[in-house]
Amino acid sequence: MAITLETSVQFLKGVGPRRAEAFERIGVKTVEDLLYHVPMRYMDATTVVPIGRLSVGQEATVIGRVVSKAVMSTRKRLRIFRAVLQDDSGVIECAWPGQAFLDKTIKTGQLLLVSGPVKFFHGRQLNPREQVVLSDEDTAAEGMRDGVVLPVYPATEGLPHRFIRKLVKENLEAALGVVDDPVPPDVIESVPLAPLKESLRRLHRPDSAADAEKGRRRLAFDELLDLQLVVNRARQLATEAPKGPTFVVRKDLTTRLKDSLPFDLTADQRQAIREITANMTSAQRMNRLLMGDVGTGKTVVSLFAMLLALENGYQAVFMAPTELLVEQHGNSLARLLAPLGVVPDVLLGRFSKSEKDAVRARIASGESRIVVGTHALIQKTTEFARLGLVVIDEQHRFGVEQRAALVEKGASPDVLLLTATPIPRSLALTVYGDLDISTIRMKPANRLSVSTSVRTNKHRDKVYSFISDQCALGRQAYVVYPVIEESEKTDLRAATTMAAELTEKLQPIEVGLVHGALKSDERDLVMRRFRDGEIGVLVATTVIEVGIDVANATLMVIEHPERFGLAQLHQLRGRVGRGAEESYCILLKPDGRPTPRLDEFKNTDDGFRIAELDLKERGMGELVGARQSGGLALRFTDLATDTDLVARAKQVANGILASDPKLSSKRFKPLRRRVERRYQRGMELFGIG
Repeated sequence: MAITLETSVQFLKGVGPRRAEAFERIGVKTVEDLLYHVPMRYMDATTVVPIGRLSVGQEATVIGRVVSKAVMSTRKRLRIFRAVLQDDSGVIECAWPGQAFLDKTIKTGQLLLVSGPVKFFHGRQLNPREQVVLSDEDTAAEGMRDGVVLPVYPATEGLPHRFIRKLVKENLEAALGVVDDPVPPDVIESVPLAPLKESLRRLHRPDSAADAEKGRRRLAFDELLDLQLVVNRARQLATEAPKGPTFVVRKDLTTRLKDSLPFDLTADQRQAIREITANMTSAQRMNRLLMGDVGTGKTVVSLFAMLLALENGYQAVFMAPTELLVEQHGNSLARLLAPLGVVPDVLLGRFSKSEKDAVRARIASGESRIVVGTHALIQKTTEFARLGLVVIDEQHRFGVEQRAALVEKGASPDVLLLTATPIPRSLALTVYGDLDISTIRMKPANRLSVSTSVRTNKHRDKVYSFISDQCALGRQAYVVYPVIEESEKTDLRAATTMAAELTEKLQPIEVGLVHGALKSDERDLVMRRFRDGEIGVLVATTVIEVGIDVANATLMVIEHPERFGLAQLHQLRGRVGRGAEESYCILLKPDGRPTPRLDEFKNTDDGFRIAELDLKERGMGELVGARQSGGLALRFTDLATDTDLVARAKQVANGILASDPKLSSKRFKPLRRRVERRYQRGMELFGIG
C-alpha cells in the first residue's frame, strides 16, 4: 500500500485498530505524527561494558539477559524490584528501590540494556537510572546490528518502545519519500540547517548523538519559526487595529486608592502601574501581560488599571477561571474599594436565573462599573454599556476564543492578562512576543517565606504528628498526591487511599478530599468547607495548584515530590504562607537517595529562578504547552542551548512577513498551511478573504 502523510497508522503493517487506539493516546494518528514522534533519548552501545569487568564506583551501561527477578520488601516497607542480568562474562544484580511495578514489565529471558552506578551491597549491585528492553528472544540485541545508537521512543501501555522502533524502521523511507519541506530551501540554507527529510532521518536513525542533535535543531527551528510568525503577525495586526477607549490620567479614584491602601506598594508594583498607565493613555490599544510570582500583588496592580478606566467613564471587567477564584477576587476587591464607595458586581454560573438577570441588567445599564465573573461573562446575554478594560486572571486557563469573546463585548477595549506562572524573560519574549510584558518579582515586606524541608518515608509518623500539632493550634494543612487512585503499575501513594488512612490516623481532625475526577460543584463544596475552616486537612491532587487563598493554612505536605516539576512544586508551596503565621512545606519522598533538584528547590523561593531550573530540567514545551489552545506544544526547543535559533527564527519571520504579510504567495503558502495546522490562531491571522 502506498502511504501518504495523512495515512492512518492503523493501516501500517502490524498495527490494526487496537494498537491504533494506543497510538492515539500518545498523540499519533497518522504517518506524519509517527515521523514527528521522535526518540526521547538514545542509548549508545559503544559505552557498553562486559558485566565481568564492572567495578564498584563506576557509572556503566551493560547488556544482559534476565535470569531471575523478584520484589523484596525492607523493614521500612520500601519495595525493591531486583533482577539478575547475565552476559558471556558474568552476572550482576540490578536493584530498583520503590519501583516494584517493573515486575509487571520486565520478564525473565528478556535482553535488557541498563545504565547506572555500580555500588557494593552484599557484592556488586547496579542501580539503573534507565533501562531498555532490547529483545524478548534469545537473539542478539535488536537494533544493535544496524548501528551503535539505539533510539528509545516514548511509549504507552500496550505499545512498547520496541514495537514503535520496529514500526518506524520499517516505514521510515516510505514516509520520508512523501515529505515536502514547507520552508523554501534558500531560507533553510541561510540559517544554516539541514533539509527536513535529512533531519528526520537523523533523528530516527542517527549515526551518533551529534547526528541526532542536528536533526533536533532543525525541528526546533521550525516550531520557533511558526511561533514567531504567529506572534509577530498578531502584534502587526494589533498595531494596525483602531484604538478604542481614550484614557486620561485624572488622579481621582487611583490617588484615593493609593492613600487608602493598608500597605505600601513595592517598587515592582509601582513600575508595573506606570507601564500600564502609559499603555492605556497612549495612541495604541493595550495588550499587556502582567507576570508575577504567587503573592506579589498582581490583583492590586490590575485594580489601578480598572480605576483608570472608571475615571474616564468606562467599565472594567475581571474574568477568572473558577467560581472560587471569582468569589475570592470579588471579596478582596470589595474590601479595597470600600473607602472609595465603589462596589464591584459578581457574576457566577451557579447564580439563579433571577440573580443573573439582575446583575446583567446593571451591567447593561452601566450601573455596574467593575464586574468580576467566570465564563458567564462571555455569554451572549451579558452586554456591557461601555467596556473599556478587560482583565483576565490565570489567562492560560482560557482558550483563545474565550478571551476573544470577552474582548468583543466592547469597542476595542484595552486588555491586561495576568499570570502567576513565572517564566524566564527569554522564554516570555519568545512565547508572548505579541504582548507587552510587565514583571513583578518583589514580594510585599509583610509576606513571610515558607520554611521548606525534604523528608523520607522513615519520617512519616513525625510528619503526621506535625500535621496534628498544626491543626491543634487551630491551623489547617494540605496533603498533595500525584495520582488519584493506587495502581498495580506504580508504587505511588494515591489521594483516595491516603485520605482514608489520614482520616483514621488524624482523628478527630476532619479530612477532606478533592481531585480532578470529582464534579466541579462537588470539588467546590469541599474547597469552600476548607476555606471556611470546617475541614482541617485537605487531601488533594494538583487541582489545588492554582486555587483559593486560605490564610489559615500553614502546612503543605507533598508526597512523591520527585514526580512533580519544580514550577508545579512552587505553585503548590504558594498555597500556604498567605497569613500572619509561620508556614511550612514538607516534601515527603520514598527513600533517602540524593535529590539535588529538590535541594535546589528547598533553598530558593524565587519563582523566576525556579522557572529557569524547570526550563533546564523539563524543556520549553512543558512550560508553555497551554499557551496555544488547540496548538502543538513546543516539543523540540531547548532555550538553554537554542538562543541562536530563537534569534534566527525572529529574523527570518520578520523578513517573511515584510515581503508577504498574509503568506499568500505560492512561495509561502505551504508554510501558511503548516502554521494554520499548528496554531488555532493561524487561520484568523493569515486567513485570506
